[in-house]
Amino acid sequence: MVQGFNHNILYKGVVFHVQTEDSGLKNPHITTLLYRDGTIIASKKTDYSDIITVEMLEKVVEDLMKEQHKDMLRRLKAGEFDSRAFADGEAPGQEENASGREQRQTGEDQTPGGTSKREQTLDDMILEYLASVKD
Repeated sequence: MVQGFNHNILYKGVVFHVQTEDSGLKNPHITTLLYRDGTIIASKKTDYSDIITVEMLEKVVEDLMKEQHKDMLRRLKAGEFDSRAFADGEAPGQEENASGREQRQTGEDQTPGGTSKREQTLDDMILEYLASVKD
């Protein structure tokens, strides 16, 4: 069983959480969930029972997990879930939480190279996150 991925991402002033996990060989599924404030906004489940005999299965499953995780992040950033994530008439991008304001004031919203995280592309953020995950 491959260790899962967890990622918090600020989108339109709101923190979303993306979680991807492997259920293991007895239940060969990869599940990715997108949360806002503890509520599941979207999910994707992939069955990999048809490939459990492939060589280097753990590496193949890890690659599938990474791609599914990145896909959920891309879909969020593309606005695919806006109607569910901001359903209560909330204007996306209009609100900002106190922690977001505090981060900008203290400079904590910077990458190690000193660029603003808001200036990074989604792929840059994903690569930064994946690089921080221990094998």
